[in-house]
Amino acid sequence: MTVSTAVPPRVLTVAGSDSGGGAGIQADLKTMLALGTHGMSVLTAVTAQNSLGVQGAWELPVEAVRAQYRSVVDDIGVQAVKTGMLFSTALVETVAALLADTGAPVVVDPVGVSKHGDALLAAEALESVRTKLLPVATVATPNLDEVTQLTGLTVTDEPGMRKAADRILAHGPRWVVVKGGHLPGEAVDLLTDGSEEHWFRAPRHDNRHTHGTGCTLASAIACLLARGEDVPSAVRGAKEYVTGAIRAGFALGAGIGPVHHGWATRATV
Repeated sequence: MTVSTAVPPRVLTVAGSDSGGGAGIQADLKTMLALGTHGMSVLTAVTAQNSLGVQGAWELPVEAVRAQYRSVVDDIGVQAVKTGMLFSTALVETVAALLADTGAPVVVDPVGVSKHGDALLAAEALESVRTKLLPVATVATPNLDEVTQLTGLTVTDEPGMRKAADRILAHGPRWVVVKGGHLPGEAVDLLTDGSEEHWFRAPRHDNRHTHGTGCTLASAIACLLARGEDVPSAVRGAKEYVTGAIRAGFALGAGIGPVHHGWATRATV
């Protein structure tokens, strides 16, 4: 058996830890492995988290986050970066400054609340997300709750998704994916840069085990950008990957289980 020694594309996640393994850093690294990239991590916060919710969260010091980032980027290098839970104003602004000086595509998942409704971003940090973090994003990937947090808009239909995308783009990202998974009917996402528009639709699977979908989608986009795909192709491929992961999601604990990151290669019994 011949083992390839080629270096895979390198993708960095800057996010919080999910001790239950379904979202956060853990979901990001699983996605990166599944999509053929080398995943690296900068930990921003630690959570006590399981299938029922978040029982506690503790942010890391700014100097620890900065040191992790510089350690990875200065030695190993990156071909794409994904951000998730940044927790506080200080961390949002620190990470935004680091990203601005990196020169790689950046996927910003503006994590505000967990799947269970637990706050993962301080309210006072929202302005820094708008003015510091979104302007350095190649792609921003808000869900409808995060759209409301960032813009004040409540989206109830597809025309509302267009309006939300315009509001997000006004803060400076090159592209935005407005995720419409909270709407009834098909799971529909809108990708736009303000001039071209792409709608991605998938059947809604009868599976409530969807913990980690947002982290997984953003990480998958970053992986495909690192592999050289353009933004529309990367989002299309990421949507297909996460749809399969949702379909294969499984029960874990007493609450909402995770998506299955290894669905495409899992062994059949």
